[in-house]
Amino acid sequence: MSIKHPVIAITGSSGAGTTSVTRFFRNIFRREKINAEIIEGDSFHRYDRAAMKARMAELTATGDNHFSHFGPEANLLGELEDLFREYGETGGGKRRYYIHDEEEAKRYGAESGTFTEWQDIPEGSDLLFYEGLHGAVKTEKFDVASHVDLRIGVVPIINLEWIQKIHRDKAQRGYSTEAVMDTILRRMPDYINYICPQFSQTHVNFQRVPTVDTSNPLIAEDIPSPDESFVVIRFADPRGIDFAYLLSMLHDSFMSRPNIIVCPGGKMGLAMQIIFTPLIMQAMDKKRHRR
Repeated sequence: MSIKHPVIAITGSSGAGTTSVTRFFRNIFRREKINAEIIEGDSFHRYDRAAMKARMAELTATGDNHFSHFGPEANLLGELEDLFREYGETGGGKRRYYIHDEEEAKRYGAESGTFTEWQDIPEGSDLLFYEGLHGAVKTEKFDVASHVDLRIGVVPIINLEWIQKIHRDKAQRGYSTEAVMDTILRRMPDYINYICPQFSQTHVNFQRVPTVDTSNPLIAEDIPSPDESFVVIRFADPRGIDFAYLLSMLHDSFMSRPNIIVCPGGKMGLAMQIIFTPLIMQAMDKKRHRR
């Protein structure tokens, strides 16, 4: 990892569970007294809520039915790459906030569905932590992944991802199942071209696999619980990973390949704590010694 200004990115699609994973990392930062600058991927969308809706309608009228937040045209990937590059070099950069709901609207003094103004990242943060759609993206024009020191993928199997998205969007946004599926279908080309390839750029992937029937995600009455699943943890480079220690700490886990450990779903948070706390603390020690 970068010695002075580390950058960590959690990447995954809508409904993958990246927000829950971010909570695990917030616990690490709080416990270890690490001042992390946390960036939400939504803040690097190109359009606010109303403008995105208008742009989708405009393109749909021309026959383009696949314009989505997953693709580069709907996002400021250049600005995201600039932020990661600048932070890695100086510890600074530009950020803004996307306002999701009325509670955040009151906090930031702007309307829900809009962005705040760009502002400088405050000085003195220990690391930058990103959670969103494009933390490890690489296209012909942009290479965001190359500026991230630790890239982590969160990738439930596809039916589980759809179940999580359907339940979230129905409960929190009032969408119908049909409306959520229309969104999933619209996003599918960008999902294949820009989301999936990122998981070949990540250092570690966490894939939750349910042990209950999810064959028809459209009729699932509830989301499979962590205890009804396994988590497949894949290390891009297994060298230096103490698998014997991980197996001893994560009871009922096993190795399925030389670079993969499988643990009960309920132990995903523990696995993240065990795997990433030492890496983050090593980075902080190196940072302090460079001052």
